[in-house]
Amino acid sequence: MMTTIEHVNMTVVDMDAALAFLAVAVPDFKIRQDAQSPKGYRWVHVGNEHCYFALQEPNPSSEPSIQPRSTYKSQGVNHIGLIIDDIDTIRERLLEKGYQPNGSMAHETHRKRMYFYDKAGFEWELVAYSSDKPEERYLYE
Repeated sequence: MMTTIEHVNMTVVDMDAALAFLAVAVPDFKIRQDAQSPKGYRWVHVGNEHCYFALQEPNPSSEPSIQPRSTYKSQGVNHIGLIIDDIDTIRERLLEKGYQPNGSMAHETHRKRMYFYDKAGFEWELVAYSSDKPEERYLYE
């Protein structure tokens, strides 16, 4: 298997406007999940069986950032998700090279995932699946 882009996580100011655009631009994408976060913001996964956009509204419980762009607080890309094969080996390689994780590895029923920052401070989500079935891969636990 080769590495593929699974998803792009973005904060959008107007969720319905973003969904309306995607409905026209990529008609094979469907809403996979539309939910309200416990913190009060709406998030939507929209895509097909192979890739998706993870869209979220700005988090209202976050304090305003003094920086011009702040992930999960202001509009723009938050992280990009990559599907990889051997997540444990990749994790060790990243740690050996001094890359900083954002939290610990999440172990879910049909996937493992983790987040790392590159040297520029950009966040990457790395995902390894134990199933090829979309209904198992994208199980919202």
